[in-house]
Amino acid sequence: MTMGEPAAYPKGCCAAVYGSDLVALLLGEAYHPGGSSLTRRLAARLALTSGERVLDVASGRGTSALLLASEYGCTVTGVDLAGPNVAAATRGARSVGLADQVRFRQGDAERLGVDSHSVDVVVCECAFCTFPDKPTAAGELARVLAPGGRLGMADVVAVPDRLPPELTGLGAWIACVADARPLDEYVALLAGAGLTTTHTERHDPAVTTMIDQIEARLTVLRLTAADQAVALGLDFARAPAVLAAARAAVADGVLGYAILTARKPGSGPG
Repeated sequence: MTMGEPAAYPKGCCAAVYGSDLVALLLGEAYHPGGSSLTRRLAARLALTSGERVLDVASGRGTSALLLASEYGCTVTGVDLAGPNVAAATRGARSVGLADQVRFRQGDAERLGVDSHSVDVVVCECAFCTFPDKPTAAGELARVLAPGGRLGMADVVAVPDRLPPELTGLGAWIACVADARPLDEYVALLAGAGLTTTHTERHDPAVTTMIDQIEARLTVLRLTAADQAVALGLDFARAPAVLAAARAAVADGVLGYAILTARKPGSGPG
């Protein structure tokens, strides 16, 4: 998909792009700001315990799901819209001997296809902001949680009407920016689904660090694999302006990153 196509299909475009080799080249294993360090921070805020059933929504290539299983002893199901991500994550689970503890399947966050009240914890990292129908997605996250279950979310936060032009449109959907919302709006969306937010904290510097990492990888790719990157869809001429706009937006408080935990009413673990 080219950067000029309409934003009417952002979810499918995001899935296609995040399942591509180009994103792997630019981002490595961690597809979200803060990487595994912020996943651990989110897990600590959730007080995960061994044996809990975790649903990882928009699980990507499985990095977080495997971490939660190996370090916290959880049983994890990962759901992702992109088939290549599911295949890569499944191979990863097999390669580290976690295929019986971590499973991945293709699915849509707005129609999870998971039984109601069937999981103790839902994790959703750097993805909720890309879901076009956020109230429906929030309802799905709440539906699958058992009474007393917890949600852990990490996501891009933004002041939409102050975003620069470089951070709007389809390309920005793919970069998890264009439909990012202020933190209090995420809290309100979850409240509308019956979830009570229990903790929020900002991690805006993680976005700047990720921009630094992408810029470094762009330099290496330009020198070592420019033809391959261009063939996969990377626009070397446009990328610096987009990254500069993102960096300025973080500095101006227009763009950032946050983690959030919430709970479903009722009795349940921890």
